Amino acid sequence: MAMSRIRVALLPSAVCIAGTEPVLKIKDQQTGEVATDRETGAALYTVTVMLMEDGRAEVLKITVPETGLAAGLKPGVMVRPVELFATPWARIFNGQLSDGVAYRAARLELVTVEAAQ
Repeated sequence: MAMSRIRVALLPSAVCIAGTEPVLKIKDQQTGEVATDRETGAALYTVTVMLMEDGRAEVLKITVPETGLAAGLKPGVMVRPVELFATPWARIFNGQLSDGVAYRAARLELVTVEAAQ
């Protein structure tokens, strides 16, 4: 079954702050195989980002290819997800339904204080 990708548009007033260092995404826990981008072969990383928009806050885990990680990306810095997509997913594991939304961005750009104002 094909999964729907939904482009995510953030308001200009949205503030995103990196909450973690990039973490290498593992495709197979038993073999240690690293997850890679299907088109480029670049290793994939996950970054936890705090999104604050319109008086609400949300924590997103965003998958980004290694080539899209900005130099200097560390917890506490403001970032801007570029080409952010959401993919709803669901699966049955051990008889239990799990579902959620996977987020993917082409890159995370660092935001300077001047650019944020």
